[in-house]
Amino acid sequence: MDIQPFEIHIDPSQVDDLQRRLQATRWPATLDRESWSDGASLAFVERLLHHWLTRFDWRAQERRLNTLPQFTAKIDGLSIHFVHQRGTGPDPLPLILTHGWPGSFIEMERIIPLLADPAAHGGDPADAFDVVVPSLPGYGFSEAPREAGLNTHGIAGLWLQLMRALGYSRFGAQGGDIGAGVSTWLAQRFPENIVGIHLNYIPGSYRPPRGESSPPVTPQEQAYLDTVAAWIDAEGAYAHLQGTKPQTLAYALSDSPVGLAAWMGEKIHAWCDDRGDFERVIPLDTVLTDVCLYWFSGNVTSAFRLYKENRARPIQLQPGERITPPLGVAVFPRELPMPPRSWVERGYNVIRWTDMPRGGHFAAMEQPELLAAELREFFRPLRGSIG
Repeated sequence: MDIQPFEIHIDPSQVDDLQRRLQATRWPATLDRESWSDGASLAFVERLLHHWLTRFDWRAQERRLNTLPQFTAKIDGLSIHFVHQRGTGPDPLPLILTHGWPGSFIEMERIIPLLADPAAHGGDPADAFDVVVPSLPGYGFSEAPREAGLNTHGIAGLWLQLMRALGYSRFGAQGGDIGAGVSTWLAQRFPENIVGIHLNYIPGSYRPPRGESSPPVTPQEQAYLDTVAAWIDAEGAYAHLQGTKPQTLAYALSDSPVGLAAWMGEKIHAWCDDRGDFERVIPLDTVLTDVCLYWFSGNVTSAFRLYKENRARPIQLQPGERITPPLGVAVFPRELPMPPRSWVERGYNVIRWTDMPRGGHFAAMEQPELLAAELREFFRPLRGSIG
């Protein structure tokens, strides 16, 4: 596998074009400038644009991101971008972290040093990880598939090839959102290679095996299924559109940076545990850096399209099937609807279930210290099984 060092450098003409588009923004009408009930608040998006034009410095963000050890690898004809931070400790455990949407590899920026060098952050060097953070195909600086068919099931196969090329035959996996699906498929497809998986979200498509001998759905499990149905009806329009007609949406959001920022920013705002102060939890610079990665890469279409590909390959186990590697789950209080432990145990090998004190959907970005501590605890007893 051809692995090459990578450094971010966006052409000045792209930065200038972005500025021109931002300055030419055409605003929609609204009934209530402050309200989020119809979607992204006009007052918030205006404030975001003002910050973008007057305070945000893409080159400063680029320089900071370039301090991360970044590479590209050619896997099955696709150039995959990834961060590879080797651990500082006596025997680091290889760990691959996978992001989701509307995130990117920068979701993991703050947690990488905590995992790779725990001693430098008040931890035990024996808990060190070799950390690998790839960008999903068609996200950020990873090349977009040129034909239909690549979903999280297939991405798990790409990640296995990447880890083997880096010298890791057995490793751990962690993820939320789409990354939870990739991590689940890694465990399902390649259990002999997976030490354990840790999730801060259970994939929405997951359904345990159902057969004549399956126990009936409990009241708690039915309440969860009812909650999911209500949530999809009230909040799931974005996923339905991205999962059915991604191309149509991409015309608008590939042409309007403010439109893209509003589409992504609404979900970042809604899904984080902001405790009344969204910008303290996820600063505007972080939001805009994430948006810029989508904008400059030109990968808006492919990022949306992954939703359509995943609809064709849900995680639905057949009778007799189980996901056998050990699973740890961290339940953050402002996460999207999460199933009860019993529902997950029907299909996964759950050995750890932790209710977290604070945090939302973007756990690694919102609460990196809490998630890092949880990962150290989960993987500590599994380290001897690397072989």
